[in-house]
Amino acid sequence: MISVKNLFKSFGSFKAVDDLSFDIKPGDVVGFLGPNGAGKSTTMKMLTGFLAPTRGDIRIFDLDFNSQPKAIKKMIGYLPEGAPAYGDMTPLQFLNFIAQIRGYSGSEKQTRIQSVIQQVELQEVLDKPIDNLSKGFKRRVGLAQALIHDPQILILDEPTDGLDPNQKHQVRALIKNLAKDKIVIISTHILEEVSAVCNRVMIIAKGKLLFSGTPDELNRQSRFYGAVTLSFSYKADISELAELEGVAEMVVDPDNGNVTLIPEPNKHILHLVTAHVQRCKLPVDSLFVEQGRLDDVFREITQAEAQKEQVDIHEEQIDTQKEIAQ
Repeated sequence: MISVKNLFKSFGSFKAVDDLSFDIKPGDVVGFLGPNGAGKSTTMKMLTGFLAPTRGDIRIFDLDFNSQPKAIKKMIGYLPEGAPAYGDMTPLQFLNFIAQIRGYSGSEKQTRIQSVIQQVELQEVLDKPIDNLSKGFKRRVGLAQALIHDPQILILDEPTDGLDPNQKHQVRALIKNLAKDKIVIISTHILEEVSAVCNRVMIIAKGKLLFSGTPDELNRQSRFYGAVTLSFSYKADISELAELEGVAEMVVDPDNGNVTLIPEPNKHILHLVTAHVQRCKLPVDSLFVEQGRLDDVFREITQAEAQKEQVDIHEEQIDTQKEIAQ
């Protein structure tokens, strides 16, 4: 497992990571979420040994980075943001180079190279310069080099950033397959990535861990969790929907006229809504139960921290002014 305790990282006066503590166990596919500048990439770099913490403790499978860095790095496959590679090399040349750096030679090296080529489907671009490849294929080359030594831990920084929908689907399917026997950590700011591939979510902002739990637990923090949304073929009297038992609030979308009925805590209202629609013969085109709106929850969690920080700064300024006056 991965154990992180009281992790700090400062660059001069700037605190990039602020007292992070968490554990990750085998079988976890963790989505590490946060706005730009939240400290995600800095944390990833410390987990891989690329950056040293200012203070704090990182242990991986009970090994300590300070005493056994090489043993830990052998367990980790890392795809940095941007998938950096030698652009004048072809994917085949680059993977040969990476395999040699990892200490492989002969038939074992060739077996590993062929295995990752098939895993990430690089066959059609093996002899083209990496600089000439699309973003999608550059990302695949980055994944291939991270996988070539069959690591126990896979750390991916923004793995689908800049990819088109088809390429995102392919990369996410690959990650799901890899997650069967590895710890996978995905740093991302794309909320849909969480629902697509992760079984655990951590949200970080201003270098602090603000949430850790399952995607369902995150969804449940949305006021729209379990809400019922209806669309209508033409305008109808919807006033009685707001009076149904268990309905706390009715929200009407001004752009499309869709109606969302938000339930009271721990209430299920679908059967009551459908019964009312049938009884009153309302012209409903579609009706579905909301799973929660992650973008709303994400904003609430991260903005609350930003507002708290502003209050703390303001209070500190007041205290300073009082000290000067005295």
